[in-house]
Amino acid sequence: MKAIWNDVVIAESDDTVVVEGNHYFPASALDRSHIIPSNTHTICPWKGEASYYTLSVNGKLNPDAVWYYPKPKDAAKSILNRVAFWKGVRVEP
Repeated sequence: MKAIWNDVVIAESDDTVVVEGNHYFPASALDRSHIIPSNTHTICPWKGEASYYTLSVNGKLNPDAVWYYPKPKDAAKSILNRVAFWKGVRVEP
């Protein structure tokens, strides 16, 4: 699978975990040259507290387009050390 935004591959891996229709990529698959830490946090009742990254590609920003759970609840342990995408990031084979 590939995560693509602004015509650039942000992450690529054959090892994704699908939860609620979202592909969670290994954090090691993320091209960190395109991310900026964000102070945004949200709460999911069964996964825990999510943290976010902003994408920076070719001079354009996509705020909070990448999310992850640094300490997922037990029910979501399968997404520990993984990242997922939204806000126009295409995930495709």
